[in-house]
Amino acid sequence: MKTKALILIILMFAATLWADVSKTGTTAGKFLNIGMGPRTVAMGGAYSFSADDPGAVYWNPAGIGRISRPMGLFSQTSWIADVNLNFITMAMPAGDAGVFSASVTAVTMPDMLETTEFQPEGTGNTFGAGMYAIGLSYARPLTENFVIGATLKYVRENIAASSAQGIALDIGTVFTTPFSGIRFSTSITNFGTKMRINGDDLLFQNTPNPEQSGTVNRLNSNYETDAFDLPLRLQLGLSRDFEISEGQNLVLAMDAGLPSDNTQYMNLGAEWSFLNKMVFLRGGFKTLFMRDREEGLTLGAAVRYNSVGYMSFAIDYAFQSFKFLGDVHTFGIKVGF
Repeated sequence: MKTKALILIILMFAATLWADVSKTGTTAGKFLNIGMGPRTVAMGGAYSFSADDPGAVYWNPAGIGRISRPMGLFSQTSWIADVNLNFITMAMPAGDAGVFSASVTAVTMPDMLETTEFQPEGTGNTFGAGMYAIGLSYARPLTENFVIGATLKYVRENIAASSAQGIALDIGTVFTTPFSGIRFSTSITNFGTKMRINGDDLLFQNTPNPEQSGTVNRLNSNYETDAFDLPLRLQLGLSRDFEISEGQNLVLAMDAGLPSDNTQYMNLGAEWSFLNKMVFLRGGFKTLFMRDREEGLTLGAAVRYNSVGYMSFAIDYAFQSFKFLGDVHTFGIKVGF
């Protein structure tokens, strides 16, 4: 039975790599696909290793299900074209009731110069844009080896005086198999409502029929834009811990993803910790096998300090390479109480 179950897991894991359908550029809320949290970013976006990391809630809400004390994480990424990514989350265990978490994702950028077809060099006015997601999560071990979690989040994108908003749900599991402690994780993220742009920028005044007697000269009207789905994603992962020697540990992780707005891909990651988990070195490859992929090598490191009391403090860094768009750097601070 164990052999058949392992074969089934491998087949499910590989199935995401057999499809060849692409719907690139057909969804809203694309910022929800950008990696957050330096640890997972440094490991190529392979999150299946996580069992007690507060940053895992962004990828798979079940990843916080083993947290045993309050933990918080703040990360900041200097993204492409002066875009800033900020992610903050706080996880709070509640004993046998499970683990609760709140998170905020914010994508901000400098104000931009307004241009028109008649003033391509600029009108002298500026406008702002931003993208945000606020999530509430809950995770709980159902058995000694099986954890389930969910996140309900509010998603908003705004540009100038217009905005779009929606509600999304993430559901995930982490299962520690009887096969040498291999962990198998699943997640479905960004399942929710469609998003449609609305706002004052879409208002205009219209004269329905100027040749008809009694026609209203100025009728307030509104342009209606199309509604777009959120970037739904199914992701499956396998990971395992290896104890190299006393005080040294190696984590290997492999995730396969099937997004609704792109081709399938695979993420690979590794983490080596030593000095009793005080120093961490990480590396990975992101979006392998994705058609026309832009992302690639990822690297990172972290140093953790445990105080005399119960508090711990860690500083994380992640590097991500892009083929044409340059390199991206992520910094993070994690605190446990």
